[in-house]
Amino acid sequence: HWLAMANLAALLYVGLPTLAPVLAWAGYEGAARAVHIMFGPLCHQMPERSFFLFGPQVVYSYGELAQRLGEVPRRYAGDATLGFKIAVCQRDVAIYASMFLAGLAYGATGRRLRPLAAKAFILLILPMAVDGGGQLLGLWSSTWLSRLITGALFGGALVWLTYPHLHKAMAEVHTSLVELIAGWER
Repeated sequence: HWLAMANLAALLYVGLPTLAPVLAWAGYEGAARAVHIMFGPLCHQMPERSFFLFGPQVVYSYGELAQRLGEVPRRYAGDATLGFKIAVCQRDVAIYASMFLAGLAYGATGRRLRPLAAKAFILLILPMAVDGGGQLLGLWSSTWLSRLITGALFGGALVWLTYPHLHKAMAEVHTSLVELIAGWER
């Protein structure tokens, strides 16, 4: 049941942060704040790199937020005027949503997918390294679309690389356990 557990973990990682703005919009600010706090160590949560729900826009630049708020708190979670922020950044949403969807697709293939070659994996994750690295070095500012695309490529590539290996390893563990139990019953 490792695949179900992996898919559940990816779903929770994208689902709980997405629940935060729903909770805030519904008036459960304390619960929404708890979700933001829970994911704080896992993501920078910068508002200009996050999605907002229940407001006039889904994304805001830093300049747009500064114009409306004055000073932009690093962990700004939104409000009824601008909308409420998902508790992880756009790239994390893309990574974990694509991992969840790729995990479902992997299960639908009957787990017959061969592992992604290391060179292909590097080619698929390179766009995220370039996009994020360029932004980190101040060479450019990535966009919400580039974060979505590069995050989705990374998440899908990670599943394609690792899940076939995990399936093989888990099958070997299962076989060993069956043999061990059969040995005890003799």
